[in-house]
Amino acid sequence: MIVIEPRPSPSKALTIAAPVFAGIAALALAAIPIALAGANPIDAYGYMVTGAFGSLFAFSETLTRTTPLILTGLAAAVAFRARLWNIGGEGQLYAGALAAVAVGTGAIDAPPWLMIPLVLLAGAIAGALFFLGPALLKLRFGADEVVTTLLLNFVMLLFVQMMLEGPLKDPMSLGWPQSAPITDAAALPTLIPRMRVHSGLIVGLVAVAAVWVMMRRTVWGMEIRAVGENAPAARYAGIPVTATVVRVALLSGALAGLAGVGEVAGLKGYLTNDLSPGFGYAGIVVAMLAGLSPLGVVAAALFIAAVFVGADSMSRGLGVASYIADLVVALSLLCVLVGGFFTRFRLRFAGRPAQAGS
Repeated sequence: MIVIEPRPSPSKALTIAAPVFAGIAALALAAIPIALAGANPIDAYGYMVTGAFGSLFAFSETLTRTTPLILTGLAAAVAFRARLWNIGGEGQLYAGALAAVAVGTGAIDAPPWLMIPLVLLAGAIAGALFFLGPALLKLRFGADEVVTTLLLNFVMLLFVQMMLEGPLKDPMSLGWPQSAPITDAAALPTLIPRMRVHSGLIVGLVAVAAVWVMMRRTVWGMEIRAVGENAPAARYAGIPVTATVVRVALLSGALAGLAGVGEVAGLKGYLTNDLSPGFGYAGIVVAMLAGLSPLGVVAAALFIAAVFVGADSMSRGLGVASYIADLVVALSLLCVLVGGFFTRFRLRFAGRPAQAGS
């Protein structure tokens, strides 16, 4: 008979190894549909690695895709650590992008050293406020934040479409629904000449370091962890649970909003309703692969970005649909959930209980 029992104290090595093996298992499982598509999985993954890291251009494209994933993954990780289930990273990303366009397309005339911080601040505030509503509904009425944040993603997308067809529409776009371009003063500088990777990557890495220090070295971080572990016990111990949840919501939404600023001010230069291919949702997978660790978010975001960028190269080289990247991401989430289960629990084989009267 198999008995499931909780582990007394999961080892650090097991906690770190679980997401690593989850990624490997996801790639192994994805090899099955690749083979069914008529391609050699080893060749397919070779193309994927080359397409993501095989040249300076390939690596720069991977870093470009990594940038928003770091911020949306960090946003999810911070919220999940406090058991605040933020599924609205996509909407918060668009809120940040919308605010960046509202400020950075000529509404304010300022030099770059002032304009760039203003655009970043506007995007962070917009993302924070967009998540504040669901958090307050949860605290006041017990509304499920999974439902409210998920539905608000679609509300924000529709609002963006309305703004792009109305007040923010670029009169020079020949009818195409897009905003006016960001001014040069508001644009984030590129990090490598003639490449698309921009200084939003630096913003993401600084955010990771700041959140890590906050979580590990400050009273606020201790309060977040305590609320996430057991909110009633934290309240009994004198921790302001309501204020902590509100602060976490503001921080999480701000981080997702910064991802939107980076995509507009650092990469595309203007806002369209297809700005994000799902970075907000992919950030959830990043956070789970990272084990909700701020430092782990960087490695997980790089892995997911490499899968997406490398899948395009695999598709061109072998004719395998690039949608295999979405399958790898989905399998990664599934495998990390299974790995998390075995991190907390273990299987023990026990003898069959003796039958009464035998």
